[in-house]
Amino acid sequence: MSPREGDPPPASRAIVNPMDLTGRTILVTGGSSGIGRGTAIRLSELGARVIIAGRNPQRLQETLSSLAGDGHLIQEFDLTQVDDIPEWLTKLAAGAGPLDGIVHCAGIAPLKPLRILTVKVIRETMNINVEAAFMLARGFRRNNVCRSGGSLVLISSVAALRGNSGQSAYAASKGAIISLTKTLAVELTSDHLRVNCVVPAFVETPMYEAFKRSQPEDQHSQTVSRHPLGVGKPVDVANAIAFLLSDAARWITGESLVVDGGYLA
Repeated sequence: MSPREGDPPPASRAIVNPMDLTGRTILVTGGSSGIGRGTAIRLSELGARVIIAGRNPQRLQETLSSLAGDGHLIQEFDLTQVDDIPEWLTKLAAGAGPLDGIVHCAGIAPLKPLRILTVKVIRETMNINVEAAFMLARGFRRNNVCRSGGSLVLISSVAALRGNSGQSAYAASKGAIISLTKTLAVELTSDHLRVNCVVPAFVETPMYEAFKRSQPEDQHSQTVSRHPLGVGKPVDVANAIAFLLSDAARWITGESLVVDGGYLA
């Protein structure tokens, strides 16, 4: 006799959540706001112990107070000091235990037309968006920093896949992330690490609000209209990140998961 709708599942069948992160320790950079904060919150709700990193202690504390569960940590660190990242991760793991995952959400998105774009801006953008990703990967693969089966998730952008005026430095950095993801995925397989990236479109974050203020109202309306499902929220990206960190994605590496509300469709 088949079960009726609403009946409890048979006692012999366990309910499995393949995205459960209980018992795992995950570092989230840029965890003081935006996608980073949304990701830290979602990971905590899935059972992870979250270490949130950023430069603003007050905003880090605000994120910490929003997390579910306990045992979470905050780390003040300036990721622009890229040479120091591997050793920072080593010290972090020595105190907090090995990491099961890293999510690199920290980044900047300068809106600079080519006519006023400077080498300084290009270098600043590449520094935090790309160079920090390199060094996070380098530090993550160190002995005693990561657990076998760990997962590194980087953040790209649809700007890497569709041209927008004034975003050349940002788009170039996010295109580099897609290429870096594929290469690291192959190289770090021998370390039993997976590497993927998420490719979001416009999401309601402080970065998006700054972009919105830089546009005339009609131009911004056009930007919104390009998203058939509307502009996203941090949790929309956080859910994709959580998936890539979890066992549900254990057979996925080197991929770029587009989360864009239909922007590229």
